[in-house]
Amino acid sequence: MNTNTTKQKLNDGQTVYGAFFRTPDTSLIELQGYLGWDFLVLDGEHGTLQPRDIEDQCRACELRGITPIARATTNEQSIILRFMDTGVQGALIPFVNTAADAERAVQSIKHQPRGQRGLAGIRAADFGRTGSLSDYVKKANTETLVVAQIETSEGVSNLDEIVKVDDVDVIFIGPNDLANSLGHPGDIPHPEVQTAMDKIAETTLAAGKILGLMIFNSEGARKWRDKGARFISVPFESVMTSAITNFLGESKS
Repeated sequence: MNTNTTKQKLNDGQTVYGAFFRTPDTSLIELQGYLGWDFLVLDGEHGTLQPRDIEDQCRACELRGITPIARATTNEQSIILRFMDTGVQGALIPFVNTAADAERAVQSIKHQPRGQRGLAGIRAADFGRTGSLSDYVKKANTETLVVAQIETSEGVSNLDEIVKVDDVDVIFIGPNDLANSLGHPGDIPHPEVQTAMDKIAETTLAAGKILGLMIFNSEGARKWRDKGARFISVPFESVMTSAITNFLGESKS
């Protein structure tokens, strides 16, 4: 298993930047390796990606040293196992609403003694060809990144307990579902949504956890970096849309 350079940078106090991808195009993932991302979130929740797709996309990430992270479909051990076995170096778990949810996520991502993730000589373990499974388990438990997504009013209410769960590395704000949960679908700038996001940030940072979130442009990235976020991501569609719109607007002016 490769060293998780994104986790290494976070542990060194750096800020990391990544993009969400939800289509199974491996060549597009490979191209990203030349563009400077620290990590890519291969999105199994919103989109068509299956574990087989993500396994191929991991290979593309590894060519250029990008950290592949899977967003699992749901917080279920059997589901998370299939994503982790592809070779991703972490998982982003949606709808973490309680400390028990956070603990279940950690248990599913980590092998024993910390977790309950099943063990086999799969791709994540180099098919058992480069060392013992015992050595793999130790490295995997060290290198894997656990990202808990807070995206409901319930999650906000329980955050004081969620941040106490050991081995949750990143508390990640999911702004779209958070706005929806608060009764303001599609209205992330709404004062109530912004207040909730600020509360998540304050609680996360006070607990010594890493704050992450999805933003939609560079202005948002700078704003939240200044608020303390160090795991910053953007939907690839947002970057692509902005670039194409600017190109066409400037070309036709």
